[in-house]
Amino acid sequence: MPTHADGQWWQHAVFYQVYVRSFADSDGDGIGDLDGIRSRLGYLELLGVDALWLTPFFTSPMADHGYDVADPRDVDPVFGDLEKFDLLVAEAHERGIRVTIDLVPNHTSDQHPWFVAAVEAGPGSPERDRYWFRPGPYPPNNWTSIFGGPAWSQLPDGDWYLHLFAPEQPDLNWANPEVAADLERTLRFWLDRGVDGFRIDVAHGMAKPESLPDMDPSLIDQSEILHENAIDPRFDNDDVHEVHRLIRKVLDGYPNTMAVGEIWVKGDDRFARYLRPDELHLGFNFRLVDADFDADAVRTAIEGSLRAAADSTPTWTLSNHDVVRHVTRYGDGELGLRRARAMTLVEFALPGALYLYNGEELGLPTVELPEWALQDPVWVRSGHTKRGRDGSRIPVPWEGTEPPYGFSSNADTWLPMPLEWASFTVEAQLEDENSTLSLYRHAIEIRKSHPAFAGTEIEWYGAPAGCFAFRRKGGGLICALNTSSAPVPIPPGEVLLASEPLVDGQLPPDAAVWLV
Repeated sequence: MPTHADGQWWQHAVFYQVYVRSFADSDGDGIGDLDGIRSRLGYLELLGVDALWLTPFFTSPMADHGYDVADPRDVDPVFGDLEKFDLLVAEAHERGIRVTIDLVPNHTSDQHPWFVAAVEAGPGSPERDRYWFRPGPYPPNNWTSIFGGPAWSQLPDGDWYLHLFAPEQPDLNWANPEVAADLERTLRFWLDRGVDGFRIDVAHGMAKPESLPDMDPSLIDQSEILHENAIDPRFDNDDVHEVHRLIRKVLDGYPNTMAVGEIWVKGDDRFARYLRPDELHLGFNFRLVDADFDADAVRTAIEGSLRAAADSTPTWTLSNHDVVRHVTRYGDGELGLRRARAMTLVEFALPGALYLYNGEELGLPTVELPEWALQDPVWVRSGHTKRGRDGSRIPVPWEGTEPPYGFSSNADTWLPMPLEWASFTVEAQLEDENSTLSLYRHAIEIRKSHPAFAGTEIEWYGAPAGCFAFRRKGGGLICALNTSSAPVPIPPGEVLLASEPLVDGQLPPDAAVWLV
């Protein structure tokens, strides 16, 4: 396993998110699994990533495809078993790839032994104190679920229980010391198996105010995980930082391990609190995800991100399993792909850690699925008000000209694969120098090896309207982006890489370039 002298390998790493269900299927059931990932490690090594982030593969009834965990210290049979997990970690390490996994500390499955025991034990029992149970004829407050509808469900005995997500995902009560002790057991279980770190799901959750105050009434009909214009008592309560200190204390006993948090909070100051020296190593930054393809909007997102991580390492991402893929966000068809390629160079030029989402290196779009195929609880519970997240979770196409494109031996994949995806396969793009896959491979290789990427600060150049350019102060890399409708002159320097061919020496619309 490669090491770094400062032990801070994550500060410049390229992480690759594997949505386990959708990466590669080894046993022909149409669902991705651990052996499938292991069979494709050679591809990930070729791509040049430093670390994997595996979405939940733990024992689960799959109400939220694994984010409803029934046993956090075992593998669900649909994905394999502990022996297969150990083989995956060992082989990844042999190839110089680290492995990080999801941690879901805010809630459990309603089929977790603790919740089953709480239901059986009845009102007022110690078993119910591990969760948020309250008596009464009405819900304890007006909180809404992120997946739509009330955040409280009532049992036949009259007690209500809290679930900020689906009813099958009851929230844990972090004021109960048993909850913290169990999380520590889970952390050590996976660290002892060689895991290099964790992604903390809903890292701004866990702690709730004891009084359970009502939400602002203007927010009740919304299901957002972050409200920009009002205080939301469901999230970002001060006691949540004690949870992160617990996690950090455990990780500090395992050299070269790390944690990154999924943090949705208002303001740079609130975000920065999660990145204090005794808390998270990294915090997911979603500002680029939220930014339109507009030079001013992207620059604002970059500047805000750097401010929020001023005393730590910034992170950058454009897509994940919960959002519309950036190819689709930026426009239809070729326009969206051109803009996505440009934003890839902008993202890769920035100092810090990168998080890629499986399939983005192929230029995959979000797919509009028929209603019969939708499985996401966001859709199931919200109906036509939301389409859910399934369209961004379609299995990865590997080879061939028709579904399932080498993902599985079974054409009946867990989500249907489009008939027109032959040009998106790894096979089709691998030897094409102009493909999106080749762009990613070249960008990762240059980012790792070229001295122009040194340093942690950037400075901005003057640029025409609809454009920007910045320079890495330590190494001198220049990155320019053109979101205008006309070609523009590029800054002086030697071209290292461009997202699209230059036009008479100028940067075309919807394109980016690296220079030294």
